[in-house]
Amino acid sequence: MKFYPLKLIPDRKSIIWGGKQISELFNIGTKGENIAEAWMLTVRPDGVNVIENGEYAGTSLSEYIEKAGQENIYGKDEFPLLIKIIDACDKLSVQVHPDDEYAKTHGLDAGKTEMWYILDAKPGATLVNGLKDGVNAQLVGEAAKSGKLEKYLNYTPVKKGDCFFIPAGLVHAIGEGILIAEIQQNSNTTYRIYDYERRDKNGNKRELHIESACEVIKEKFDLENTRVNEVIYEKDGVKVTLLCLCEFFSAKNHEIEKGNLISINTDGKMLHLMCVGGNGYIECEGEKYEFKKGDSYLIPLAIKEVKVYTEDKLEFISSVN
Repeated sequence: MKFYPLKLIPDRKSIIWGGKQISELFNIGTKGENIAEAWMLTVRPDGVNVIENGEYAGTSLSEYIEKAGQENIYGKDEFPLLIKIIDACDKLSVQVHPDDEYAKTHGLDAGKTEMWYILDAKPGATLVNGLKDGVNAQLVGEAAKSGKLEKYLNYTPVKKGDCFFIPAGLVHAIGEGILIAEIQQNSNTTYRIYDYERRDKNGNKRELHIESACEVIKEKFDLENTRVNEVIYEKDGVKVTLLCLCEFFSAKNHEIEKGNLISINTDGKMLHLMCVGGNGYIECEGEKYEFKKGDSYLIPLAIKEVKVYTEDKLEFISSVN
């Protein structure tokens, strides 16, 4: 079986807080379409990519993996990553995710640790990144039920290029006017603590999960082996930033000036490439694949190396499990 870079069609999600930036800036879906989340890499019951290019065009990624053998694609028992672009036209709910231990004992597929890379943000935009000092899970639960949670949240101003690590157990929320690339464990388990009393188009409030949330909130985190937002290479028109290194994934941002290239060794791991600016192409075994803003490619682990060239200034995120 021939292995090649798989161009993936994003799985689009419409949610009440979404906007139009994903369709208008990334050429995903129909121009002007309201898209809250574009799942750029997903193999899940609630969303799966379809392959756009090559011999297996039109095949779902899950079907391709079954034919190719997971040992040639990602090499683990379960598909490891879920990668998204998120357009928060309005603020998202305040939420928290369980860790693997809690997930295992409660019949869930996996815990959820994630990271956010800020692709753009309107002036004054903020996000929730944890709780204020001295605030515990019990106080969060009481405040959430009384509608007075916001005063206990840690709000952080954001700008384009910022990066945040969101471990399982950390209370968090994306604020209004923020465009985010999110790399996370392959889990969609979210415990919603507070949703600003919003109602959907049918007049219904979204479900809250306050008791479950309080069970998984953590006050302390072991971040000894975690690295976030470090420039690790900058020379001759190429800049590489380690966005996040943790036990579940590693993600890097690559900025390449016109006329340059970068070679990426997969090191026996599945690799995902997502273009967030400019255009160029990927080269693999002598064949070239167009690579422009909004494009998403899965590189099976059976492929050992790819090269990325620029036709213009290029920015892309590489992620490995």
